Amino acid sequence: MTERVGARELLRRVLDDGAWTSWDTPPPGPDPASSYGAELAAARERSGCDEAVITGEGRLRGHRIAFVVSEFRFLAGSIGLATADRIVAAVERATAEGLPLVAAPSSGGTRMQEGTAAFVQMARITAAVRAHRAAGLPYLVYLRHPTTGGVFASWGSLGHVTAAEPGALIGFLGPRVYEGLYGEPFPAGVQVAENLAAKGLLDAVVGIDDLTEVASRALNVLCGDAPPAAPPPPPAETLPETAAWESIERSRRPDRPGVRELLRHGATDVTPLSGTGQGEAERGMLLTLARFGGAPCVLVGQDRSSQRGGHPLGPAGLRVARRGMRLAAELSLPLVTVVDTPGAALSAEAEEGGLAGEIARCLADLITHPSPTLCLLLGEGTGGAALALLPTDRVLVARHAWLSPLPPEGASLIVHRTTARADEVAAAQGVRSADLLRDGLADEPVPEHPDAADEPEAFCRRAAAAVERGLSGLVPGGPAARQARYRPPA
Repeated sequence: MTERVGARELLRRVLDDGAWTSWDTPPPGPDPASSYGAELAAARERSGCDEAVITGEGRLRGHRIAFVVSEFRFLAGSIGLATADRIVAAVERATAEGLPLVAAPSSGGTRMQEGTAAFVQMARITAAVRAHRAAGLPYLVYLRHPTTGGVFASWGSLGHVTAAEPGALIGFLGPRVYEGLYGEPFPAGVQVAENLAAKGLLDAVVGIDDLTEVASRALNVLCGDAPPAAPPPPPAETLPETAAWESIERSRRPDRPGVRELLRHGATDVTPLSGTGQGEAERGMLLTLARFGGAPCVLVGQDRSSQRGGHPLGPAGLRVARRGMRLAAELSLPLVTVVDTPGAALSAEAEEGGLAGEIARCLADLITHPSPTLCLLLGEGTGGAALALLPTDRVLVARHAWLSPLPPEGASLIVHRTTARADEVAAAQGVRSADLLRDGLADEPVPEHPDAADEPEAFCRRAAAAVERGLSGLVPGGPAARQARYRPPA
């Protein structure tokens, strides 16, 4: 059975040395003669807390953070006027002091004894959290069992990174209320943390003893300073001339390392984020926080092995990418995109889901992105799905990576009405890394000796070092500079 702990125990086990400084002041005393006053007095006696949340500051693996933690034993963690005052004061203080904020709600929603006046406090808390995020400060949320109602529908759903306790009940409508209103139980297994994570509504399901590690990895990136000067690049290599079709065939090897291997061998503080945060998840697109050497970033990467394994890249994957773009922009973090795709999904569902529009919106978001951006063209670069992640301030290209408006077989069908001349078409279209570098569409090659599939760890370390160098001192070029590389020569 999953362990459930109170607010003080959670802080003791998550913060450095179990220590914190309280920001709380005593709430107004209730009328002892009223039934509600008696309930409050009993809740204080039962929980050992004077309200349904504890706020303050502490350190998490050295990071100074602010926190808001619910105490469910105090009237089911419900939010009344005094509770809302405490939360808003803590969020506003965290904003004023420039602190990341960790929220750990566990609540049945707003306090029924205080009615509508308590209910509308959710708007006030949301405004405070939004101002904190607008200041470029990280907001991490850990949803505990249970988190429902107005709390889940406000400050519980606004995290840059959102995790939940294993098996936790997480939902908008409390199941007891649903059954009472409709005379039947709510469908089983829906309002469970693991299901919401699978649907892309949560980033992770994390036990309390793993929370410190997960949160600290995220903070190492989200609170990361600008990267120090990168080590000098190795001497430039003269890449052997390679035919376009040879590179295309090599890029399609099933054992060629992809974005997951790049992160495994070349990055640290990797924190995977799941889905769009709006009920969509797609395995063909990876979204993570990561560090390459001293350089923190948000990484959006196409996972070719998943795409070729039955999870083609559809509109939801591009919405995952746009979530990453928003996250990087809001927190002023560099954005790294990894292009490695056999092409977008070709299906009725993709068309009806707005695939073309999502490609356009990715392009628009990237070209106007306020943070530094870097693209690593890692392998296959087919069509609009590849183009959607391409227009960045700096472009790195692996030796056998390539970029084409269609799979070469498709282009051959259009030009010659047969796939048999795909190699000719690829050569004529200038799809190779050497062509991209010559034409100014890429800035730096990443060598392969002779093929990334033959030296996966060494290649990934080489590519990661190139990303670190590329991010060092990189500044956002703005729309005009990003477009300039695509203008034909005069």
